[in-house]
Amino acid sequence: MSDYYVKHLVTPLPLEKASDIVDHALRLGSENSLLPLTVAVLDAGGNLQAFKREDGSGIMRGDVAVGKAWGALGMGLSSRTIRDRLANRPSFQAALASTSQGRFIPVPGGVLICNDDGAVIGAVGISGDASDKDEYAAIEAVKAVSLTPYPAEPSDDWQDAGL
Repeated sequence: MSDYYVKHLVTPLPLEKASDIVDHALRLGSENSLLPLTVAVLDAGGNLQAFKREDGSGIMRGDVAVGKAWGALGMGLSSRTIRDRLANRPSFQAALASTSQGRFIPVPGGVLICNDDGAVIGAVGISGDASDKDEYAAIEAVKAVSLTPYPAEPSDDWQDAGL
């Protein structure tokens, strides 16, 4: 009978933590008077693990949130870092967008989620307000569940970012 026992897969980013990241991000958005947010958490394989869209958040925001997280995972960099490094390389940005079937969104709001050893175990993407504000909520939500975000801190002037 034991030959038929189903083995459980190792889950470096448990569903409970992914769900908590989403809930913390939404609470941070509310506390900071951000526009309605959409939050997506992907595991290290790029699979959608947790997702919520606040009432009033636009219908494209889900794809944008996933694209920010997916691009960060795909490149191993935060979406802010991707934006900064590729600012003068539009051809490479276009190639990445094509390679990812349009899932690559190179603006802040895609944050890597790392464990205590620094290994990437997933990513969170947020869309809804100015990208720097989205990123703020993502970074602080990852910290709230005792994981390590990359980047570690939001932009200094995230509160002043406008749409």
